[in-house]
Amino acid sequence: MNRYQWTVLFAAWLGWGFDIFDGLLFTFVAPNCIPTLLGQTIGSPEARASTFYYTGLFTSLLLLGWAAGGILFGRVADHIGRTRTLALTMLTYSLGTALCALAPNLWALAIFRLIASLGIGGEWAAGASLVNEVVSKERRVEAGALLYTSAPMGLFLADFVNFQIAGNLMAGSPSTSWRWIFLFGLVPAAVAAIVRHFVKEPEAWVRENQTRAKPPALREIFSPQMRPLTLSGLAMALTALLCWWSCNAFIPIIAPGLAQDYLALTQPHLVAENATPEQKKAAEKVKETWKSTATKVFNLGGLLGTLITVPFAKFLGRRFTFGIYFVLSSLSIYTAFGLDMEPQTRLYTFSLLGLTVFGVFGMFTYYLPELFPTRLRATGSGFCYNIGRIITAGGPFLVGVVARKYGPAGAMEMLTWVCVIPLLGACCLPWVIETKNRDPEEVLSP
Repeated sequence: MNRYQWTVLFAAWLGWGFDIFDGLLFTFVAPNCIPTLLGQTIGSPEARASTFYYTGLFTSLLLLGWAAGGILFGRVADHIGRTRTLALTMLTYSLGTALCALAPNLWALAIFRLIASLGIGGEWAAGASLVNEVVSKERRVEAGALLYTSAPMGLFLADFVNFQIAGNLMAGSPSTSWRWIFLFGLVPAAVAAIVRHFVKEPEAWVRENQTRAKPPALREIFSPQMRPLTLSGLAMALTALLCWWSCNAFIPIIAPGLAQDYLALTQPHLVAENATPEQKKAAEKVKETWKSTATKVFNLGGLLGTLITVPFAKFLGRRFTFGIYFVLSSLSIYTAFGLDMEPQTRLYTFSLLGLTVFGVFGMFTYYLPELFPTRLRATGSGFCYNIGRIITAGGPFLVGVVARKYGPAGAMEMLTWVCVIPLLGACCLPWVIETKNRDPEEVLSP
């Protein structure tokens, strides 16, 4: 690839990485943020139950806003261009995340998270379409997979910021540290200005925009020619999203619980009711360390799994690769949540979730744009990748409700049943459109 193509890829890479960073900051600060806004004692059984419940509720809210933003800004990207939309979405989620630092209650936090989620949902379609139209056909798979490596990098960054603030600099002030963490959501705003300055609109979109009689309508992706493509992309995205959000949203919540169980067995004085402030601080640091470790192994697995999609998709095809990842996702979910094991062992099984449940997303940055022609690329990709979040939103909420009523053990049992979802997705493979060697401008027969 030439220098400009690398510049475009890097700009989209930053946009998606910060997208994930802003989107998932909440899951890291939830154990401190939610009890503080509810007036509960951080770390108490009541606070843990509330954290599970409201994490599920706010994750579902994020997904609904994400879906709306993805569809809205997908259409905007086909109207005003990829670069303008990319910068606009980054500014939107930066502002929304930073405002969360000022939230006086859960209602305000919900509104600010909704603002952020609109931009978070819109960024993906613009960035993926931009890369697909600038990079040559021979390099789209590699470029798409590299683009998605920014997702685990965004999670690494969220984990790093949380650990440095909540685990080190403000370890003794959990009731206020989360506000400073949310302020880091402003960082992408500076990147948006850089993107707007250095990246121009793709030539393919410019040509299409100059020749078309009217802007594309959303209903066109459901025409007889486009409907099989839309359903194919939607089925694969929905399966992957249900698995990822049902699991990932609760890893930062489950990890401190595992640490609590570990300390109760090995150093019970740190978690005793009469523990000193110094002992409580030490226990808090252990919990943040376990949370950080869980995130790291999940992300490292996701990074590796994302890169592995490249040879699989290029040589075995997109459809067969989806099948491999979905079967392995089912096995890894059951292993991580269903098997009886020690807390330390379970902590590291999250790497298997990353490898499969996270890794499969490396395909969507090239598979979905390959499905649709230029005039409908952002609209179709944005719809398939985001509309599934409306259905997905029920998953985290349901896990949160179960956890609130039955505790962490109930949540683990509920998460074990998520292993059925990728198997159902694998059953849809006979109807999935293979895009290897397919011209995206090709029109299917009705």
